Order: sequence, then structure tokens, then C-alpha cells
Amino acid sequence: MRVFDFMMASIGIIILSPVFIFITFIIRLSSPGPIIYSQERVGHNGHLFHLYKFRSMVINADKIGTSVTTGKDPRITGIGRILRKTKLDELPQLWNVLKGDMSFIGPRPDVPEIVNNYNDSMRRILEIRPGITSNMALYLRNEEDLLSLATDPDKAYIEIFVPAKVRLAMEHVERKSFFFDLGILFKTLWALTGGRICPIKEHSIISEIKKDIEKMNKDLN
Repeated sequence: MRVFDFMMASIGIIILSPVFIFITFIIRLSSPGPIIYSQERVGHNGHLFHLYKFRSMVINADKIGTSVTTGKDPRITGIGRILRKTKLDELPQLWNVLKGDMSFIGPRPDVPEIVNNYNDSMRRILEIRPGITSNMALYLRNEEDLLSLATDPDKAYIEIFVPAKVRLAMEHVERKSFFFDLGILFKTLWALTGGRICPIKEHSIISEIKKDIEKMNKDLN
């Protein structure tokens, strides 16, 4: 699998180099700040690494607002909103795959503050190399829009979204196989291309998230 990841990441970087250059150009023109945003994440066996993304928010966004980002977050730049919606902001993670920090398919890596609260069962997620896409990234691709429905996004993220993400990530641990990963890859490609015409069936966990948000909003009001 590592050989496959290395080869595909190398090919992807070469083929998509014009896209990298174009995005670099429009980010530079649209707002001041670095082109690439990096954040420390927890990877395979607890290894810490820096995950790369194209910057989609204003400079120092983490110092002028909450750590949770919703779809209506004013810190997101105009170009950044397009990059996040199309997932093009994730392209620099091909470098993470090339370096061995990540794989193409695997649980999405989280920040140390969240992982520190994992119990022993949850930590089994770290047995698998994190990926660019996963069933969590697939079914929760509209996470920011869902968070926008919450009266208190920070509370909703910790109490609703984190447990749901862990449950989705655990599917990689419990159903780990080449064919499971292949299915996630094909579904991700479909979601990014033909998903608007024929959407992928909503995961039951996403339905639960919507109900939990509605209940939390009622309790807060």
C-alpha cells in the first residue's frame, strides 16, 4: 500500500502541478498571508506531523475566532470558500502522502487536543495511517454547513461531531480491507463529480447528528 501511495502521490503532484500553480496565484492575489496553511495533527501510532492545506482563511484566523469553522464563518476568504467547497484546499496533502505521514484512504487525522481525550478503544484509530479521504470525509463533507445549524457550534462540535467522527473512523479499524478502501475512493470521486445529480445515500450517523443538533438547540433555547 505504501508503494501505491508513493507512486500515486508522485504522479498526482506532477499532473496537478498547473493546478497548484494556479491556486497559488489566486491565493496570492486575493488576500495577504502564506499560500500553505499547516497544522499539527496526530498520525499513525501517535506520530505528530504537520498537515498541509491551501490557506482558505484570513491570516491569524485561529487568533481572532473560535477553533470551529462553520460554513458562514467570516474568516473564510472568497477564494477559500470555493477551495473548501470543492476540496481543492486538500491538494497539498499529496505531499503528506509522499512523505509517508498519510495515505490516500484512512481516518482523517485530528489535532492533539482532541486525541488526548480519546479512550483506549478510540486510540485504535491510530493503528491505521490517516488518509486524505475516508468515510468520515465522504459522509461529513458538508460538516461546516451542518455546524452552521447549531446555536453553539463549539459545544456541538465537541459533544456531537467528535463522537460521530470517531464512530466513522472506527469503521476503518473494524472493516479494514483493500476493497473497503477502494469503495471509499470510488464514492469520494463520485461525490465530487456526479454527486449533485445522484447523491450518495446519507449515512445513518449523519441523520443522528442532525437530530442531536436539533435537540441541543432546543435545550439551549
